[in-house]
Amino acid sequence: MTGVTVSQALAAAQTSGLDRLDAQWLLLHAASKPDGQRAWLLAHEADELAADVIDRFRALCLRRAAGEPFAYIVGYKEFFGLRFAVDARVLVPRPDTETLVEWALDAAQGIAAPDILDLGTGSGAVGIALAHRLKCVVTATDASAGALAVASQNARQLGVNVQLAQSNWFKSITGKYHVIVSNPPYIESSDPHLAALTHEPLSALAAGLDGLDDLRKIIALAPEYLAPGGWLLLEHGYDQAPRVCELLTKRGFMQVQSRMDLAGIARCSGGRWLM
Repeated sequence: MTGVTVSQALAAAQTSGLDRLDAQWLLLHAASKPDGQRAWLLAHEADELAADVIDRFRALCLRRAAGEPFAYIVGYKEFFGLRFAVDARVLVPRPDTETLVEWALDAAQGIAAPDILDLGTGSGAVGIALAHRLKCVVTATDASAGALAVASQNARQLGVNVQLAQSNWFKSITGKYHVIVSNPPYIESSDPHLAALTHEPLSALAAGLDGLDDLRKIIALAPEYLAPGGWLLLEHGYDQAPRVCELLTKRGFMQVQSRMDLAGIARCSGGRWLM
């Protein structure tokens, strides 16, 4: 034993600048305890920690203090009630993106075996969540071989049928789909917030001077891959809904609209291809 108790280790982590909740989760992880056992920390706050636990905890705290996302440190992230493996090859799934999944589920209602395409799947979070809920086959693409490896691991672990393909948006895609979803890069390349996201892949974040480069490409090409009446649903930045809706309308999409996230921000926009 080290003479360092649970409460002392947590206090030291907070003194060094870590958030209290982060410190608690990291100590549970270092001690190989389940995530939901914060009560264990209270019940054992006077217990001394083993040297190997302290060493792991300190190493984890240093990574978090350096700005590394919590999900990368522990190796997973919860999304839509499922646990996804994540690492530096993919973006960490955000709760806001569940808005996109919910909308896609609505769009697929009444279709016995919907054909769904997830463009730029990353960890596979959106496509896998849809395949899991709808019990259907989802096609998911990404330009990054590393991202596809992570998505493949998640599909296997969660037991869903997702057909993965390496493709720069629609380049390797054939066929028609009832629903096309995408959470593409949409941050302006000059956005100062990118400095706080250096641990995540830049190619999955930034998209030109106005952040719309990839959204423009997807909107321009999507009609060729949509079944009549199919929906194109897109996540975008907090202030981009008017511009994305304008792009959709100009391309000929109908029923163009936006959906709010839990914070009341227009997080996703989409339209229906009726031709």
